[in-house]
Amino acid sequence: MSEQSRGTGRIRGTGSRRRKPTRRHRTKVIAAWTVAGVVVVGGAGLGYAYMALDGNLSSIDIDAKLGTDRPDDVDDGSQDILVLGSDSRSGDNGKYGQDEGAARSDTAMVVHVDKGHKSASVVSIPRDTLIERPACASDTTDETVPAEHRAMFNTAYEVGGPACAVKTVESMSGIRMDHYLEVDFTGFKKLIDELGGVEITTKTAIDDSKSHLDLEPGTHTLNGEESLGLVRTRKSVGDGSDLGRIQLQQAFIKALIDQTKSVGVFSSPKKLYGLADAATKAVTTDSGLGSVKKLTGFANGLKGLGADNVHMVTLPVEYDPADPNRVLPQEKAGRQVWAALKNDRPIPASATEKSAGDKGDADKVVE
Repeated sequence: MSEQSRGTGRIRGTGSRRRKPTRRHRTKVIAAWTVAGVVVVGGAGLGYAYMALDGNLSSIDIDAKLGTDRPDDVDDGSQDILVLGSDSRSGDNGKYGQDEGAARSDTAMVVHVDKGHKSASVVSIPRDTLIERPACASDTTDETVPAEHRAMFNTAYEVGGPACAVKTVESMSGIRMDHYLEVDFTGFKKLIDELGGVEITTKTAIDDSKSHLDLEPGTHTLNGEESLGLVRTRKSVGDGSDLGRIQLQQAFIKALIDQTKSVGVFSSPKKLYGLADAATKAVTTDSGLGSVKKLTGFANGLKGLGADNVHMVTLPVEYDPADPNRVLPQEKAGRQVWAALKNDRPIPASATEKSAGDKGDADKVVE
C-alpha cells in the first residue's frame, strides 16, 4: 500500500487483548489476505447467496488481453496466482491521498501452490524494483505502451492495468499466472472489520507519520483502519524502505491466517454472509475466478493448506547504485527462486540469504 497518505487523523491502537480460544484452529487457506477472504466464501457452501454475491464481483479476461504470447500453461495440478494490492485513490480511497496519475500495484505477491496442494510459496515483489517492462496494451486506449528499460515494477499496472501487471510478472519469472486477484484500500478495511479485527503483538512502538499508525508495544486487536496502517508502514521498520514494509505485510498475513477460523464465522450465518459479502466486494479477479461458484471450486482445492505450510520470501534484490531509493533484482538468485516455483520445489534458503530484502527487520517490530 502506498505511503503517500495525506489524511489528518492518527490511527491509535486500542491495545485491547483478545482472549485466545481454548482450541486454536489453524486456517486451511492460501497465504494472502485476499485469498483468506475468498476461502471463507468458498468453504461455506453459500449456495443460496450465489446470485447476490456474484453481483459483487468484478473480473477481467486476462487471457483475452494477453493472447498466446505467454509462458506454457503447465497442467500438473500446481497453481500460480498474482495477488495485487492497488493504491488507487479514487472513490472511498481518496482519503489516503490524491492520485498521481493512474493507480499502481503497491503490493505484489506471486503465490505458488504445489501440485499436491499441501504447501505454498509466496514471493513478494518490491514495488520499487527496476525491471525490463514489456510492451503492453493500454488499459484505457487502443494504443500499445512501449517497453521500458529500468521501469519501476509498479508502473506496469499504472500503464496497462492488471493484464500488463500479469505480463510483466510472466516476463520476469517465465511462469504463466493461472489466476489474478486484486484488492483495494477500502475493500481491505471492510474485510478486516467483518472478520472482527486481527491480533498483532508489537515488540517496539510503531509511530509512522505517513501511515498514521501509532502503536505502543504490546498485543493489539487491529481494526480495518489500523490494519491498513500497519501494512502501509515503512518508516518504523529497518531502513525505512519498502523492503521493511513487505516484511510487515508478510507478518500480518500470517496473523490473519491464524485468525480466520477462530472468530466463529461458521457458527453464525449472519457473520458468515457479512464476511462473504465484504470479500466478494473487495476483490477483482481474472475471469477464471469471476463467480462465486468458480471461487468455491478454487477454494475447495486449497483446504489442505495450513499456515505452517506457507513459505514467504521477498524477491532477492540489491540497492541500485545509481538511486538508493530503488532496488535491482539479483539475477542469479532470482533465477533460483523462479526455477523453484516453476519446478514445484521449495525455494532454497541460499536464494535469499544475500538479498537486501532480508534486512527489513520486521521481526524486531512484530511477533
